Amino acid sequence: MRSTAAFERLEQFHEPELDARHAVQRPRAARQFFERRTESAGATPKEVLFGSFRLLRTKFLLLEGDKPVPLGSRALEILVALLERPGELVSKQDLMARVWPNVFVEPANLTVHMSALRRALRDGQEGNRFIVNIPGRGYCFVASVAMSGHEN
Repeated sequence: MRSTAAFERLEQFHEPELDARHAVQRPRAARQFFERRTESAGATPKEVLFGSFRLLRTKFLLLEGDKPVPLGSRALEILVALLERPGELVSKQDLMARVWPNVFVEPANLTVHMSALRRALRDGQEGNRFIVNIPGRGYCFVASVAMSGHEN
């Protein structure tokens, strides 16, 4: 059967310690899954502060004050990518490659998740300005950012 052969070929790329299904079922595995995901970004601080928000990288969690901000993993990954290069233009291609590695997606997917991120940050409201779109090119995180090597 062709589908069985294709599945077997995909199995060679499977890393059991990074299996998201097990991460959802076992909280300890979830922490390992997300820590491993964020490690690959390089030597970055554990905590990033901007506006009234705090990003805890090792926990893959965004807080406003002490309250978690409900945000999907794709939108959170976009935020992490932008915060790694504050003040710099991050191309749409770079963001799509980071958020959807080795998967073809339409640019509209990026737009949808960027919109969710901006809504969660209340970007453009109450004087908040965090993310600027450069039409046809990409996005830039423009707010002041403070970085810390530890999480509280």
